[in-house]
Amino acid sequence: MTKLYLLWGILSISIILLMIILFRYRQAFQWLGYLCFNVALAAFLLYIVNLLEGYTQLEVPINPVTVGTISVLGIPGLLMLVALKLWIV
Repeated sequence: MTKLYLLWGILSISIILLMIILFRYRQAFQWLGYLCFNVALAAFLLYIVNLLEGYTQLEVPINPVTVGTISVLGIPGLLMLVALKLWIV
């Protein structure tokens, strides 16, 4: 029970420090905006790939790992996941 309170305390302090950093530096909002845009674009691209599953017989799951990979690597990351799906499965 004490461990649970300790974890919640660490989480609360981390959130407060993150908010202080975000409000102190205006560039942090730009960075956060770019991150949100990349995540939304990655999820949309995965949705399009899964929407075309009837034609391509290819399904790439939408989960945090695949969305994160495409967010960081972009279109080459999507192509890498498709190649891994075709090669391994």
